[in-house]
Amino acid sequence: MNASLNMILRAIHKRKVLLLVLFSFTLMCVINLLTEELLLRKLYFFLISKTEVYCYRMPGETLRDILDIDPPRGNSIFFHETSCNSYQYGKIVITKREACAIESAAKLNRNRSVYVLFTSPGVIRYEGTESDNVIRSLLTYDNVHLLHVNIDNYTRNTPIENLYEEGHLEYSYYAQSHMSDLLRYLTLWRYGGIYLDLDVIVIKPFTMLPKNFAGAESHNFVAAGVLSFSNDEKGHRFATACLHDLKSSYQYRDWGHNGPGVITRLLQDLCNAKYAREMLNKPCNGFKVYPPSYFYPVPWRHWKKYFQENFSEEVFALSENSYTIHVWNKLSAIERLPITSNSSYMIYARKFCPKVYQSINGFF
Repeated sequence: MNASLNMILRAIHKRKVLLLVLFSFTLMCVINLLTEELLLRKLYFFLISKTEVYCYRMPGETLRDILDIDPPRGNSIFFHETSCNSYQYGKIVITKREACAIESAAKLNRNRSVYVLFTSPGVIRYEGTESDNVIRSLLTYDNVHLLHVNIDNYTRNTPIENLYEEGHLEYSYYAQSHMSDLLRYLTLWRYGGIYLDLDVIVIKPFTMLPKNFAGAESHNFVAAGVLSFSNDEKGHRFATACLHDLKSSYQYRDWGHNGPGVITRLLQDLCNAKYAREMLNKPCNGFKVYPPSYFYPVPWRHWKKYFQENFSEEVFALSENSYTIHVWNKLSAIERLPITSNSSYMIYARKFCPKVYQSINGFF
């Protein structure tokens, strides 16, 4: 009797121990999941929603891939379209303002090839839409090339391969912006040349600029909307430093740390200076930092001035010596202008992207 009771008690004890172990393991997994926010975000997007960059892995026809050609190294201009808005019903779509940026770069820099790289699938198919008309007008320039970039292949065997493979970019709070940050530095690492944001208008040729340059957007920070790295040992070293910075200090919660933050930190080191205003008159190991007036003449806080007719003269005065204007699309995208507007943006558009302007009706 006693032996049977002891056996029962031992079995109960083992069961309690087993349950305690299972409970502890489950609790540990839950705690780890909660502390690993990236894993939690992956789980959320897997079960409930789709990421901002869901189209990157979609099957379907694409434009010719950038890796299938050999862009002129050090003498090309690159744009990246990293949103999934560029893909509709199997087609590539371009907005009017994006097209204006592209045309202005091509029109004023005929000696440079201009590459627009799409991360979404999609092909060009003319069906009479406004976007189709805009694309047709862009392709009348023999130096404009619309291409696809396959992120898996493009990042493979590069310093930032793991950032994409492990989902750090795909599941970030600002996936599209951070993908654009990664791609601009990676493209300049691969080919050298000039990177431009798609919310600029080029208003002066780049012929007089050096091979390695960027522009301050304020007294404190250098911006990443216009960047140039040479295709030689020096420029490649600068680009490599940017990629290693991304690899070692990437932050998926911070919008600016991985874009303007990267070039600002590089130049703090090259120029031995903390603030952008201190970099303007320093040699910076052969990298030139320009004041805001060169590429960002109107600060982001005053972006509306580009779209208001009563500020046109002020904007023209501020941009008198500029190579680009930058209209801060993150803020200005919702602003619609009639094509008859005499705001500074529309006046610049009529002058520097005339074919795009003539291909649209109604609002810009």
